[in-house]
Amino acid sequence: MTRSMLPLVTFLSIAAILTVFLVTAGCTSPSGAGPKTLSPTPGIQSTIPHTVTQEDIHKIQHVIIIMQENRAFDEYFGTFPGADGIPMKNGVPTVCVPDPQSGTCVKPYYDPNDRNEGGPHGAPNAVADIDGGKMDGFIRQQLLGRKQACASSVDPACTQPLGNPDVMGYHDAREIPNYWRYADEYVLQDRMFEPVTSWSLPAHLFMVSAWSAKCTSSDPLSCRNELANPQSLGLQLNPNTKEVNPDYAWTDLTYLLYRKNVSWAYYVDEGTQPDCENDEMFCDPKPQMASAPEIWNPLPWFETVKQDNQLGNIQPLGNYYLAARAGTLPSVTWIVPNQMHSEHPPALVSTGQAHTTSLINAAMESPDWNSTAIFLAWDDWGGFYDHVVPPVVDINGYGLRVPALVISPYAKKGFIDHQILTFDAYLKFIEDNFLGGERIDPATDQRPDLRPTVRENVALLGDLRSDFDFTQSPRPGIILPLYPLNKTRAG
Repeated sequence: MTRSMLPLVTFLSIAAILTVFLVTAGCTSPSGAGPKTLSPTPGIQSTIPHTVTQEDIHKIQHVIIIMQENRAFDEYFGTFPGADGIPMKNGVPTVCVPDPQSGTCVKPYYDPNDRNEGGPHGAPNAVADIDGGKMDGFIRQQLLGRKQACASSVDPACTQPLGNPDVMGYHDAREIPNYWRYADEYVLQDRMFEPVTSWSLPAHLFMVSAWSAKCTSSDPLSCRNELANPQSLGLQLNPNTKEVNPDYAWTDLTYLLYRKNVSWAYYVDEGTQPDCENDEMFCDPKPQMASAPEIWNPLPWFETVKQDNQLGNIQPLGNYYLAARAGTLPSVTWIVPNQMHSEHPPALVSTGQAHTTSLINAAMESPDWNSTAIFLAWDDWGGFYDHVVPPVVDINGYGLRVPALVISPYAKKGFIDHQILTFDAYLKFIEDNFLGGERIDPATDQRPDLRPTVRENVALLGDLRSDFDFTQSPRPGIILPLYPLNKTRAG
């Protein structure tokens, strides 16, 4: 996304909401098979088993949120047995997306490549990919995004022919055997939507605060909803304008945790940033450090974190491994990757899987394992194809589906959760477990702001307690190799 497109974002976001409301079962792709439209009623959700009580959730004393980058559900689990994946008949996809360059309609195809390109994934791109519920804009956006990015970039990817658009490619256990093994052994969520129709920065802001905004002062009431550019990237708009660091004045989860003396840490994988600061497809890498706030490390810009003197809770990733080994994991942990480990194109899928596996292995080998729940997700769809039309809850989202797993000694074995979920469900679980159900709510948290929705209370949102069986004895962890040699599906 170029910054010249920013004035269109608000209009486009509203247009997305209006068009998705108009989607009916009669919408079809050019292949004649329609994209799946979810009913916006709680009736499709799984219910919490009667055996699960509010007290059972307290068996989880450590929540670890691992947030990887830029993959769609259909790209990683579109052929996983039992999941709501790519529509198929006799093993052949029944959906396709028009390719304006070739004039053909491209079906999802198996892609064995370890390195992918993906597509642009800003707010306008989400609107165009969804295309009023047709779910047919992915190739067009990849071509446009590539053209715009390469016009001002010397990235080596710009010299390579696009070939078959890889936004339509999908992987399976041959490329991501560990992720499929986790889905076999624990819980796969096939209705996890990015909380916003936008890119990484808003997604990470929602991950810690259930909102994305831009503020004019340290007063929470000065903050206004902002889906595309909450970081105020002034240099991208005008080279002569001095870039001003954002002031995130609205309430985030750490404020509630601090008031209840609940420990937390935000671990940053130092190196280079996973994506471009201006959300282009290609750019020169920039450094990423725990001590320096940026897109994947936004908490230092939150007023609450500074006022509560908790900047020290934002730490290099090495401290996570030390805490896991010592059995001193905090109650709430967030982990974000660097570019190499992120799976954000063009990062290698295999390297990202190895990194995630090392994080999970560390938790499983920890003295804290028997009281741990790991929530693994990817922050946005990265421009890759997904066939499910996202539900609409407010002006911000939901966004497109992303892969998500729940890994815990109490997680149900081989369970596929069909509830509608977003990262808001992580906040809800943490609030129910550690805060007695208190929400990030302007009416009750003593820091009123103008967020459009208390996301944790949306009726459509599922409950992660459905993914656990707290009556079972805690299962031992399954330690997997970082680079598995056997790339056949675990049966």
